Amino acid sequence: MAKVGWLSLIVGLAVASVACERPDSSTEQSEGDPEILAATESFSDFGDYVLHFNALTTDQLGPEIATNYDIVRSKNRVLLNISVLRNQEIGLATAVSGKVTASARNLTGQLRNLSVREVREEDAIYYIAETSIVNAETLIFTVEATPESQTTPLTVSFQKQFFVDE
Repeated sequence: MAKVGWLSLIVGLAVASVACERPDSSTEQSEGDPEILAATESFSDFGDYVLHFNALTTDQLGPEIATNYDIVRSKNRVLLNISVLRNQEIGLATAVSGKVTASARNLTGQLRNLSVREVREEDAIYYIAETSIVNAETLIFTVEATPESQTTPLTVSFQKQFFVDE
């Protein structure tokens, strides 16, 4: 059985996820909180590094992908995918490892600290986490990634609303 490439999966799912998404309702941002990016944003550039992120329901994963990465497929579960790339002077950015933490809070303020795990596939390095959701729930994800040999974390927050009853 051939292992399907994770990068191909994410590119395809990012397009499908944005195309099927309903508009998010706006949320108020507290002073001092990082800017909360819209669900249509999928990366944040920090100069030397770029942080890529995506969240989608796990039922969008193919059975083979879910099995290969030990992910439960369900319309009530969300997969958060993160990658950290170092910009190069010439050529493409390269994947780097580091310490990645993530949390999600809903609009009532309930906080979920997510268990993030690293996935390596050839030259690619991804960090994934899962959490459960209910229909029409909006989650605000906060990701902190500290690339290897760096001390300052790259922090991004983004929100996405998920619909499971269709």
